[in-house]
Amino acid sequence: MNWQFSNDAPIYAQLIGQIRAGIVSGAFSPGERLPSVRDLAMEAGVNPNTMQRALTELERDGLVYSQRTSGRYVTEDQTAITEARHTLAADRVRSFLTDMERLGFEKEDLLSLLRQESEKE
Repeated sequence: MNWQFSNDAPIYAQLIGQIRAGIVSGAFSPGERLPSVRDLAMEAGVNPNTMQRALTELERDGLVYSQRTSGRYVTEDQTAITEARHTLAADRVRSFLTDMERLGFEKEDLLSLLRQESEKE
């Protein structure tokens, strides 16, 4: 995974977001065993405690589960993955709409612009 961090949010929150995005995009398959906390932390260049905090939060969200002796796995619950995908998409749409509002776009203008740009592709 290509880890990227910025200064605008806590690292653990960014880890949650990036792992969640990996799960909903299929980079981590349902039922796949995740690398150990230590291995993930080393790969991301963060403290293992920070990675542990992120994975614990993802467990609470139902996207990851632990098996006592064999580690953590991505959920096989397609409903949970679909809900997470929709939540991420809705967040990005709200952010986009806010940015476009700041630029002075009306919703109708945005819809027209989106249609034009999608036709170009």
